[in-house]
Amino acid sequence: MVVNGLRKMSECNKEIIKKGLSLLEDKNYEEALNIFTDAEKLYSEQKSDENLSIALSFCGMTKYLLDKSNYKDALKILNDAAYMAQYSKNATAKFVNEFACGTVYFGEGLNDLAMLHYNNAKNISIESGDELSLMGYVLTRIKQLRSGLDFTTPVSSDPLVSLVKIGRSISAVTDIDVLLKVIAEETRIAIQADRCTVFLLDKEKDELWSKVALGMDSQEIRFPADKGLAGYVVKTGEPLNIPDAYKDSRFNPDVDKETGYKTKTILCLPIKNNNKEIIGAFQVLNKKGGVFTKSDEDLLVAIGGSASIALENAQLFEQQKELYKEQKALFESFIDTLATSIDARDKITAGHSSRVKLYSMLLVDELGCDSKFKELVEKAAILHDIGKIGIRDTVLQKEGKLTPEEYKHIQEHVRITHNILEKIYMSEDFKIITEIACSHHEKYDGTGYYRHLQGEEIPYGGRILAVADVFDAITSKRHYRDKMPIQNVINILLEGKNKHFDGNLVDAFLRISVDKIIKVFLTENHHQFKQEDCETLSHYNLLNIYEYMVNENATDEQKHIANLFNFYYSGNKENSEG
Repeated sequence: MVVNGLRKMSECNKEIIKKGLSLLEDKNYEEALNIFTDAEKLYSEQKSDENLSIALSFCGMTKYLLDKSNYKDALKILNDAAYMAQYSKNATAKFVNEFACGTVYFGEGLNDLAMLHYNNAKNISIESGDELSLMGYVLTRIKQLRSGLDFTTPVSSDPLVSLVKIGRSISAVTDIDVLLKVIAEETRIAIQADRCTVFLLDKEKDELWSKVALGMDSQEIRFPADKGLAGYVVKTGEPLNIPDAYKDSRFNPDVDKETGYKTKTILCLPIKNNNKEIIGAFQVLNKKGGVFTKSDEDLLVAIGGSASIALENAQLFEQQKELYKEQKALFESFIDTLATSIDARDKITAGHSSRVKLYSMLLVDELGCDSKFKELVEKAAILHDIGKIGIRDTVLQKEGKLTPEEYKHIQEHVRITHNILEKIYMSEDFKIITEIACSHHEKYDGTGYYRHLQGEEIPYGGRILAVADVFDAITSKRHYRDKMPIQNVINILLEGKNKHFDGNLVDAFLRISVDKIIKVFLTENHHQFKQEDCETLSHYNLLNIYEYMVNENATDEQKHIANLFNFYYSGNKENSEG
């Protein structure tokens, strides 16, 4: 991916590096070095100069952090990484190299050189972004250098580093319940408190709500937005830092009595969005080793800035999901109504679209297609004959053989299907439904209609519908004819491979276990399927049934299986009494 002319790391490569960085944060230098060394080998094999430079920079820095006697070796590795970063002209590689060099020089007490490299890193980040979320560390080191602090000062205690960790943890979470827990836990760790709860304001109900962890389970708590300390903070916008909870009249000790928990110190601050509107509150309890300080308040305000964006995004994501569900339900209701309107006009083929949908879904599952494609084919199957709404009743409902003129007229239904569906507003993802639906009469050899597409010119979904459509047409009973014998049906499929049908799809369809096929048959005749027969037939497919029928030397068991299938295929009513 290229952004502003700069190549971005792939998510896979980024995850490898971030795994190593996580180990560095825990000062597990040995394991981190193993990760970065493995990454170096991988990127060398990939011939990826920019990623190789990044891995080398982290290798050099980590070797030094593991053992400062590796100083010269570390510099040599960093020099190689710097050359590759310049050669690749990659901003992230340059940034990481400057950061790594600054860290090694700071560790050696060469503060002027360290500051030069950290400032270079900061400038690169300002210009090109911070792909690996390292800017917090750079700013922390600059702050330490300016304050005359020693390199060994624990970086993890600095608010900037806490913010980096929290930002990294919550940036990818879109589930609002999970996000509340993640923010609460990360905030608790950052501020060194015993507990933290994040409350959100439900404006419509004028309530505050959150998820409270109870062992491995969780429950939602809700209360009026003007109650409790969190309610006070939300309504007034004033932060509360209470050094002794039981000496503050606003504190309600009943909760402690119910839970057995002892609240000592409380820090409660509002969470504000970019428009400075209050959207919730943090409530942090029991500072470890003392009381909450002004630095804790500042850190909580800063965390609130990151958290508010994540929370608003998550809420927006939830709203979009709900809107999508409503739109999807409306669309599905609409297309079901369209399909039903065809059934109402053509009693002879009533239920055909539904069965074509079911056969198509069986075939899609057999092919192992993803859920998104399955949904598109499902909608197209329901709508594939909607164009019959434009066919004359005398032709559509004719019980005898069609004349050439009538047959030509009924072929127009696919063109009409295209014209109708093209006028329905669909998202870009769903527009392929129109193409799939109106291509179910195309043939693999190009002799179909209405556009005479050939081979892979026919949409994949259209080729799936072609198999399902023909199979249902010749296995369904009509007023003017009975079902075609299953042996003849399978013959038609086999002989139509790579002529009428995509041969691979015919093979896949014939692999579907016949218990699933029978369940579709039974939607037409509403007979029962004995559980023991279902279990028996689940071990056989249509091709097995065909082979048992055409094989003169079939065993008694094979003949029994073929007869059992035919029993259900023929819709024998005796079965429902059995």
